[in-house]
Amino acid sequence: MVDVKSFLRDYATKQSLFKNKKFLQSNYIPKKVPYREEQINQIAGILAPSLRMERPSNLFIYGKTGTGKTLAVNHVVEQIAEVAQEKKLNLKVVNLNCKLKRIADTEYRLVAQISRELGQDIPPTGLPTDEVYKIFVRHLEKEPTLLLLVLDEIDEIVKNTGDKILYNLTRLNTELQNSEICLIGISNDLMFIDNVDPRVKSSLSEEELVFPPYNAIQLQKILRERAMLTFDKSIIGEGVIEKCAAYAAKEHGDARRALELMRVAAELAERNNAEKITVDYIDTAEEKIERDRVVDIIATQPKQFKITLYSILHVSDEYKKKNSSDFYTGDIYENYKEYCLKTGTKPLTQRRVGDIIAELDMLGIINARVISKGRYGRTRHITLGIPENIITKVTTMLREGLGL
Repeated sequence: MVDVKSFLRDYATKQSLFKNKKFLQSNYIPKKVPYREEQINQIAGILAPSLRMERPSNLFIYGKTGTGKTLAVNHVVEQIAEVAQEKKLNLKVVNLNCKLKRIADTEYRLVAQISRELGQDIPPTGLPTDEVYKIFVRHLEKEPTLLLLVLDEIDEIVKNTGDKILYNLTRLNTELQNSEICLIGISNDLMFIDNVDPRVKSSLSEEELVFPPYNAIQLQKILRERAMLTFDKSIIGEGVIEKCAAYAAKEHGDARRALELMRVAAELAERNNAEKITVDYIDTAEEKIERDRVVDIIATQPKQFKITLYSILHVSDEYKKKNSSDFYTGDIYENYKEYCLKTGTKPLTQRRVGDIIAELDMLGIINARVISKGRYGRTRHITLGIPENIITKVTTMLREGLGL
């Protein structure tokens, strides 16, 4: 049996591989955002009228995860807030992450949280949503105010509540007499804006910016800069930076993924009493992150998503036994209806299941390629996108969770 206390004593007294871990964490905002100067200048140009107390155009920013969208926006709005304070302007910045359920799983909660950020307390439940809007508007109108409202992962609030909330927020300026609101939406979903009400799209996307992914060379430079702040030079083994960057470049140029890989690899090395990080730890970290990411994503999905995914895994297994990997939306729907019956769940239409399949594709859980069947319409050719070594774990987790 392992002597846990001895291990913990040794760990507490041992020299850490990290000088300062915060530089590899996702909430760290660097003073300079590498390779995003062009985008930062564009954001600054669009939002600059706020420093004359003129409402800027609403701004919508999208791009894959880890492409620097949130960093760039935070970098600009922080500096706008500093200049506004110097000039004694009544300019407010509210920055919310819509992925946090306690903040943005309902329209009520989101508007209540915006109000709280501005200093107006609203109870977490109990009032009609219209009343929450009235309280928010009254508070904002106490004195002429320009509000920059940053909604990160804005697509999440639409998934939870529909796009009515965006319509309501963009229409608020017509009700305000003394104050104005500029909406800045950030999304990882490149298709999100195409699926909202055309009226919302026209008012939300007055200005649009797309952030391209980082390439492997850019990721190497970002990693080197952060590694210098995080570790002593001798800690990083040969080829570690390059391998981290290569893995992340493969994953849509995701800088956040590269930094997470480096951090997890260092933690694994530390647990093994290693004196430096080697490329082997990068491989192990990649497997661990991918495994944890997929399991976490699946565990948090609604029941209909889980039934659909379980149906896909079942059909995939059946086709594998026949030495075939080709299966389509129609194959899955029959299985899906069967599992709905077994779990006492009302089946969705085939079209809605098709939407869920598209969302699972966006999450990287499956790969769903749309193909045309001529006059018979379109279908999706589906393959699994999750690593082979965790398929059994995911299948068991879904089966037990659904009570099958």
